[in-house]
Amino acid sequence: MKGLIEKTFVAILIMSAAMPMAVRAADTEAKVTASADLVSTYYWRGQNLGGVSVQPTLGVSAGGFSFTAWGNVGFYHKDTKEFDLTASYTIDKLKLAVTDYSFDQYNSGAKYFDYNCHSATSTHVFEANVGYDFGPLSLNWYTNFAGKDYYKKSDGKRSYSTYIEAAAPFKVGDVNLKAEVGITPWDGAYTAKTDKFAVVNIGLTASKEIKVTDSFSIPAFVKVAANPETEKAYIVFGITL
Repeated sequence: MKGLIEKTFVAILIMSAAMPMAVRAADTEAKVTASADLVSTYYWRGQNLGGVSVQPTLGVSAGGFSFTAWGNVGFYHKDTKEFDLTASYTIDKLKLAVTDYSFDQYNSGAKYFDYNCHSATSTHVFEANVGYDFGPLSLNWYTNFAGKDYYKKSDGKRSYSTYIEAAAPFKVGDVNLKAEVGITPWDGAYTAKTDKFAVVNIGLTASKEIKVTDSFSIPAFVKVAANPETEKAYIVFGITL
């Protein structure tokens, strides 16, 4: 099954590169976005990856194609620094994406342009994503298909670490909410105590605009989450600048 997944995501990578050529000329005006989040905890897919952090984003989009650079820098100097590049294509409610994650651990001697997955100084993990937005519910499947993804694999075989999430947005008054549940179907980067299927993330996020002046407001959110597999719970506050 994992071999089939690898071939499928290679096909997705090829389609992600080819699809923008089919976008109509009228829809190809480029848009650039830039922002930064300040978060109390770097919580991601059931994992605590650091304390207070700044997370900048720079993106460009045209038609259904987008290319985004995202990063994380913690206030504590030993927190892992992260730099991710994502290419995606969205057509109607279907999304295809490929991400290059780069994790630079403290004092690791990492070299960004070292893409040899067996090298001690390589920082890269490559992930493919297929998602579909049904409206009241969205589903996303994420699988690592290349790079340093050999968690708990003494035999040297790739883990194909996978995270699958269902999310449901809704609104109460002027507060936007999103409930999410994330699972992993087998052992890999998202498991700590088991070597099989596990629920690794249950979360509820509330977001709204905080009014500062009559003409200026700041988007803010609070997230309450838990990881049943590790038996940990979290509450995160963040603002977007």
